[in-house]
Amino acid sequence: MIRTIPKGTALAAAALALCALAPTPAVADAVEDFYKGKSMRMIISTSPGAGYDVYARFMARHLGRFIPGKPSFVNQNMPGAGHMRAGQYMSMQAPRDGAVIATISQGMPFSQISTPQQVKFDTSKFLWIGNPIEINNVLELWHTTGVKSLKDMQQKEIVLGASGAASTSGLYPRAMNNILGTKFKIIVGFKGGSEMNLAMERGEISGRGSNSWASLKGITPQYLAGKKVIVPVQMGLKREKDLPDVPMLWELGRNEAETQVLRMMSSLPAIGRPLFTPPGVPADRVKALRKAFDETVKSKAFLDEAAKAKLEINPVSGEEIQKIVEEMVNAPADVKKLVQAAVTKGAVFDCKALVKDAKLCAPAKKKKKKSG
Repeated sequence: MIRTIPKGTALAAAALALCALAPTPAVADAVEDFYKGKSMRMIISTSPGAGYDVYARFMARHLGRFIPGKPSFVNQNMPGAGHMRAGQYMSMQAPRDGAVIATISQGMPFSQISTPQQVKFDTSKFLWIGNPIEINNVLELWHTTGVKSLKDMQQKEIVLGASGAASTSGLYPRAMNNILGTKFKIIVGFKGGSEMNLAMERGEISGRGSNSWASLKGITPQYLAGKKVIVPVQMGLKREKDLPDVPMLWELGRNEAETQVLRMMSSLPAIGRPLFTPPGVPADRVKALRKAFDETVKSKAFLDEAAKAKLEINPVSGEEIQKIVEEMVNAPADVKKLVQAAVTKGAVFDCKALVKDAKLCAPAKKKKKKSG
């Protein structure tokens, strides 16, 4: 004989079982509860108006809508020491609760291995949220220089502006000096791209050691329209579609060792205009911030406003950036040795003295042109 449970009793039992299985509000809404009504801070490592500043502020306007609890944002510029002031703050002082995020030079992980005596924090310990724009960097020279080729840059001194030795605007020209024999004089200390632009216009410097191609097109399109700037080199892993005839930095390497270092430097655009949190932020909040970033850069409102502002969007996820940074920081010792010789002021990039494998120093074979 099979006993049956009265209908009302069965429904009550089922309801109790479902309640037991369902997560408690305290667990399910922990992230939302933390961010609800909160005013988050966006730390920007440059002065207002620079490319990093423009993208960080643009992200801050939209990101909060996709974070559980929908927090607001307050932007705080923290320029100084070529982005390192902000990096130091995020590493040592910023609250580790997920309420503060920041942007910093894409070159900082590279600087950590090239100038470890200057970068006193570990970029691989930051928790990377995402990058809204992967696009090549360019060497930007004022039209009065008349530069047309690498040979021109090897024959005359050209004064360039840079935010700091550890920024891409300082790293790229230093590597070109040490490896390729250019004669750039690098003036560091600018708080951002807007200051460098003004100095170029005044004739105080003759170019910028690096600028994002997106920033050049989106923030100062008048330079291109008026043919005020020259772009002799681009930095990335493949040529931009609208810069088909401008050589890549790594293509200028004359042997495998030079190409290896220049190619590593050319991978920095994938880090782009990154957002990150300090080390130690709870995993559930980092996951929520990364998810919010991914949803933000796909949203119609975000993309429509970017199009109106002429800001290019080509996002890279936080997980991808985390991997790039960790691999760079943990590069083999012999690679780090090459890197340090490439960007240290006054260093001699003597391939045979730096590497054990002589094949790395052998001149690269030139590709034969196909006959018609």
